[in-house]
Amino acid sequence: MTLESKLTEQQLFDQLISSLVHSAWVYLGKIKNPMNDKLEKNIDQASVQIDMLDMLFKRMTGNLSEEEEQYLSHIIRELKMNFVEEKNNPEKSNDSQSVEEESKDKSDLEPETNNTNGKAEDEIMDKKEVKKD
Repeated sequence: MTLESKLTEQQLFDQLISSLVHSAWVYLGKIKNPMNDKLEKNIDQASVQIDMLDMLFKRMTGNLSEEEEQYLSHIIRELKMNFVEEKNNPEKSNDSQSVEEESKDKSDLEPETNNTNGKAEDEIMDKKEVKKD
């Protein structure tokens, strides 16, 4: 099969996984939505993204490199733990209402934070750096 994008299958795979992981973090309200620059939380959509990653991981078992298997296993575990934490957090709603709007009253008391633990983005970058070597 000839790829029109001139990207290798490995690059396309990495982009697909990165896209799903990034979307999951956005829907969990952990990183800002790039469309509106706001932290938003949508548990239902986060669940769909995580389920898609989990399904891909299960369906691709045996066809992944050891590094890919470890990475996917780790990131899915991280997303699932964060999902449970966010789902059980009564202070935040389970719809797509802005997290920033919900915590408007607290903003005067606390400095603005990014709410990003950086793990997902760091892991994506680490994976890409390893592949370049």
